[in-house]
Amino acid sequence: MEALLPRLKQNRMRLLRRHQDRLETHLVRLKGLDNRFTWIRLGAVVSGVLLFLLALGLGKAWLAWAVVLLFLCSFALVVFFHRRLDGARLKTRLRRNWVVTQLARMDLDWDRLPPALAEEMPGLQNHPFAIDLDLIGERSLQHLIDAATSLGGSRRLRSWLLETQPDPQRTLRRQRLVRALQPHAGFRSQLALHGALAGGAEAEKSVGKTARRWDGDHLLAWLQEQPQATKSLAAVLILLCGLAFANLALFILNLLGVWPAYWAVSLVVYFAVYGTRFSAAKQLFDEAYELRSILTRFQAVLLFLEGYHFPAGSELEKLLAPYRCTPRCPSRLLRSVEWVLGAGALQNNPIAWFLFNLVVPWDLFFAARLQGLKKRVRAQLPAWLEAWYELEALNSLANYAYLNPEFGYPELLEPGGSENQPVFVGQALGHPLIPDQQRVSNDFELRQLGEMVIISGSNMSGKSTFLRTLGVNLCLAYAGGPVAADSLALVPLRLFTCIHISDSLNDGISYFYAEVRRLKALLDALQGEHATPLFYLIDEIFRGTNNRERQIGSQAYVRALAGAKGVGVISTHDLELVHLADGHSQVRNLHFREEIRQRRMVFDYRLRQGPCPTTNALKIMQAAGLPVPD
Repeated sequence: MEALLPRLKQNRMRLLRRHQDRLETHLVRLKGLDNRFTWIRLGAVVSGVLLFLLALGLGKAWLAWAVVLLFLCSFALVVFFHRRLDGARLKTRLRRNWVVTQLARMDLDWDRLPPALAEEMPGLQNHPFAIDLDLIGERSLQHLIDAATSLGGSRRLRSWLLETQPDPQRTLRRQRLVRALQPHAGFRSQLALHGALAGGAEAEKSVGKTARRWDGDHLLAWLQEQPQATKSLAAVLILLCGLAFANLALFILNLLGVWPAYWAVSLVVYFAVYGTRFSAAKQLFDEAYELRSILTRFQAVLLFLEGYHFPAGSELEKLLAPYRCTPRCPSRLLRSVEWVLGAGALQNNPIAWFLFNLVVPWDLFFAARLQGLKKRVRAQLPAWLEAWYELEALNSLANYAYLNPEFGYPELLEPGGSENQPVFVGQALGHPLIPDQQRVSNDFELRQLGEMVIISGSNMSGKSTFLRTLGVNLCLAYAGGPVAADSLALVPLRLFTCIHISDSLNDGISYFYAEVRRLKALLDALQGEHATPLFYLIDEIFRGTNNRERQIGSQAYVRALAGAKGVGVISTHDLELVHLADGHSQVRNLHFREEIRQRRMVFDYRLRQGPCPTTNALKIMQAAGLPVPD
């Protein structure tokens, strides 16, 4: 089967498989080292205990304590290197998972892909094309492409694929960035690796199982919070520092016998003032601890982005500007927050916490520091996250282009250009969700606004798939990525589809009425005042009613569409509908057909000129064993 793939794609698959084999071998070696470290730790404990008991048996207490000190130092050293080994194993497993996922994307092996973004999208039923084209959800285009490890990156990619109003300048900018990112395989894999590390231990389970994406919105929401009780921490802190100094001075004077125990009174005042703001400080730390692990892992991404440099002056380098042009590097600022949270962890040791806060207002001091750091991070974090999400979405498209080198980048034409400028011209257009060995590609063009193509053909001949092929490639083109075609040139077009219609028992809506409402929405979008023409795709128009009324309604609807400010394709079983091309210059017919070979229907999925000369419904019924007339 691999021999049927393009040569460049074959070579990349072989390289990935060899890389996977090397990583698997390396993991076996690291596993062996891990087992050795386990035995070394056990041996260190047993040896330490035996030597300690031997020293005690010899009556040499100093030697016993020396053994204890030596054991603690050596054990700590072993644990340090063992943890470094665990980190190396984690990174190697994540690299292996990345390669496995890359191969799965090339093979369309859905079971080995990370799960699709499962987040509900409001208003999806009313979207012009999202449901019909398999753009989101399981086994969708986004599921195949999405290499983002952050929730924001996945959302960004989804928003690009579902854009209802194309913007040529925005699309061209994305396309330039995707093209520039495509050859940077090292950057792309490292970005995915560091993003996976931000997902923690769950990142290892991302192949074929439920994975957690890093959610920056949670961190942003926490940074925006400003409890009323924490606003006056600075003033109270100054007062408490003065009281703490007075406590110490009065205590020393009491010890020297100069004054009575006045420090007891000042200490009561100190704790009374402390108590008025203690709950505010505790609230601040409690919220911060919930985000501590996320914050720490996010630093890995920031450190990578800070240290990576694209060519000076390039658009990619400008995209990394938020990590360069700040008063302090983002990772340093976040490390400061982590250090403050670490100091606040003293609360986990009640004795040490009480003693420290007895002498100085420890918690309030670091709570005030955390307040200040929150303000600084709050001002800069949105730009960091915005650049990361943009990079992740671009990285997904660039990675998709790298894995499918036979795909081409579309050419966006200026609307209203030359007189003979086409609206949509594609060569070897195929569906990206069909495996390479099974994909059949077709040429297709729409030369002028108002043009309509009616595609007729037998059941299972490929009509619906071709409609989705056109729509999916249009969405890929406007997202800035490559398309499943040798070439594609098109003007900006809004997209509206009527392919997958479902009834709603809860709302009391029949299939036919749901179809009527969808077709009315399409007609409104076409006839409304809009600068961008509409590209519409309709599959089996009015299939929910009887044959006579379907013919009358379909012909009237097609006449309303033809010649309007848009272009479109309609698939049909109705052979009467194809006759509309005889009396309308802007309507033309194409078709798919089948052949009977050894009493079996064979489809070649090739698009041909003119209306379909054959039907196959009776043949399908006969093949299934149903009674049909002779």
